[in-house]
Amino acid sequence: MRPLADFIMRGRVQATLVVAGCAALPLLYWLSAAAVCLVLLRRGTKDALSVLAWGVLPALVWWYFGEPRTLMVLLGSFGLAALLRGGRPWHQVLLASIGLGLVYGVILGTVYREPIDELAQLLQTHMPRTLEGIYQQLTLEEQARLEALVAPVLTGLIAALLQAGSVLALMLGRYWQAVLYNPGGFGREFRATRIPRAAALVLLALMLVGPNFGVQVAMLTPLCSVPLMFAALALVHGLVALGKLRRFWLVGLYIMLVLFLQAIYPVLVLVAIVDSLIDIRGRLAPAGGADKDSANGEG
Repeated sequence: MRPLADFIMRGRVQATLVVAGCAALPLLYWLSAAAVCLVLLRRGTKDALSVLAWGVLPALVWWYFGEPRTLMVLLGSFGLAALLRGGRPWHQVLLASIGLGLVYGVILGTVYREPIDELAQLLQTHMPRTLEGIYQQLTLEEQARLEALVAPVLTGLIAALLQAGSVLALMLGRYWQAVLYNPGGFGREFRATRIPRAAALVLLALMLVGPNFGVQVAMLTPLCSVPLMFAALALVHGLVALGKLRRFWLVGLYIMLVLFLQAIYPVLVLVAIVDSLIDIRGRLAPAGGADKDSANGEG
């Protein structure tokens, strides 16, 4: 995709064409967001805002017709890119994406409230059959509480997908920046990404006990897992770069993510938490050979 990155960086007109054009086309809003991130990371806020404005116009049209995702990801990835350009390391950007996911969840709960409630009711209807044996052992109060969690968790899952999409758009923009101006820079940054121990424990606590503080807090469970998932991917990339894993493990991981997401995702979250506690790469890396978690994409 380097030719596209080259085209974007030729000038403001070219960047505007890509941002506005991709925002106007169905399912290409992530490419529009990545282009805005590239302009912001390389040329700064002033140029990026002038390009973003043209992307917001078709995004507002999509919002009018009941499709808010384009505007949400466009503005969300822009905010994350601003943090990265400001010198924040990747783990802080990933943690900040949780707040972004919360905003997404509030918007989705407003715009898509009726469809989400209908889907939640459908899931509640099939819950006794899906959880056969377990569901019947619950008390009526526990069954009611479990059913009340369906809608918030469903909202959180959709918001988490958009949250992950915003992070991926930023990563693509950062990758383009590195390819054009600092080959290998993004890889070094990403491989060094690791959630600090205290933050990982807080995320774990929110995922496990958050629903006990109210059904709406259950939305945090999928949102808090997103930074951990990306940290786990960074760990695997880092181990491959250190020669501790062969490359086919990396290929197999992404194939499993596509085919068996529900099974592999919790494993990645658990691996990220373990890495936060014991620093696997730090233990295996040669002395002085570990990558630095730097957000300096210009080298």
